Amino acid sequence: MKSNPEISRIKKAIINRIDSEKEALRDLSLKIHDNPELGLAEFKASTWLTQYLEANGFKVDKGICDMPTAFRAVFGKGKPTIGLLAEYDALAGVGHACGHNIICTIAVGAAVAAKEAIDRFGGSVEVIGTPAEEVLGGKIPMANKGAFNNLDAAILVHPEVIELATSNALACQNLTVEFFGKAAHASANADKGINALEAMILSYNAINSLRQHIRSSGRIHGIITDGGQAANVVPDHSAAFFMVRAADDIYLNELQPKVIDCFRGAAVATGARLSYKWDELRYSAMKMNTTLAQLYADNLKITGRVAIVPAAGPGAGSTDMGNVSQIVPAIHPMIAIAPKTITIHSRDFAQAAASEEGMRGMSDGAKAVAMTVTDLLAHPDLLARVKEEFFRTA
Repeated sequence: MKSNPEISRIKKAIINRIDSEKEALRDLSLKIHDNPELGLAEFKASTWLTQYLEANGFKVDKGICDMPTAFRAVFGKGKPTIGLLAEYDALAGVGHACGHNIICTIAVGAAVAAKEAIDRFGGSVEVIGTPAEEVLGGKIPMANKGAFNNLDAAILVHPEVIELATSNALACQNLTVEFFGKAAHASANADKGINALEAMILSYNAINSLRQHIRSSGRIHGIITDGGQAANVVPDHSAAFFMVRAADDIYLNELQPKVIDCFRGAAVATGARLSYKWDELRYSAMKMNTTLAQLYADNLKITGRVAIVPAAGPGAGSTDMGNVSQIVPAIHPMIAIAPKTITIHSRDFAQAAASEEGMRGMSDGAKAVAMTVTDLLAHPDLLARVKEEFFRTA
């Protein structure tokens, strides 16, 4: 892409704007970090974010998609419309150990800085507040209600220990399982009992055997949540929670009956009654868009960071951003805020999310996103290439 003096001027203005907002964004991020709220209860975070956006000229619609802490904040008019997605829920017990206080302030900081590009090239930017990513996958019901249908592209930047211009993610569906047996004295009358725990253990072992014969991108993992109450009583109830993942929805559909057969076989073997329920919400795989990812990587380089543009392929985890990527061209970059010795969802990462390195990541991420928005608004041919890849890839 050839250098354009006008675009270069706007990108410099974006960097200066974010630098001028640095203290306000830092205060906002740390305030959210110091007041962690669980999914669907992020009332403080949602209020503080929308107040900041309203103060900067955004029109805010609160409580969208029948979710009281979700919101849409718009600046500009007409097409193209670029969506910057914000997460702000915390984890139980460890607070912002996933760094969502950084995700949301990258989104609002980038949106405010991108006003310069909108004033020059037209189009609009939307900050969409998406609650409950951690426990509910809040973007999934929002996607089902059309929250992202109006967007031409979507971006969400996640803090991590590595620099990636986007990330792969697996399709995933959760499974809750119960066995119902018959209680009896485990020593005196064991023959009168039906062991629900034994049924669950047999199921677990059957799934371990199944794992040998699935694709390398498949994942099946779970925990037993109830295995009885007393050692001298044959357990009449057992329960477990499993997650089944695959590189795409097609293979996930293929895996699901195989997993259920593991439980059905254990029910036959023990005589326990099986009950199971697949979660209504399914995480879709991340649909890669390397064109959009390369734009972000090029702009991140201006901040002094180098991000890898990964090849399409199976990911390690799952995210509700995958569902967004099935509707609109989207990327889910990772920005480094901590050493590689630290793992996400840990107390150490929660500390990193409030550190100076965390705040630098927030500032650099906001700059890269706002400059990427500028390229999409200024170059219709680039946005056309982003969309062409979206419609071409499976």
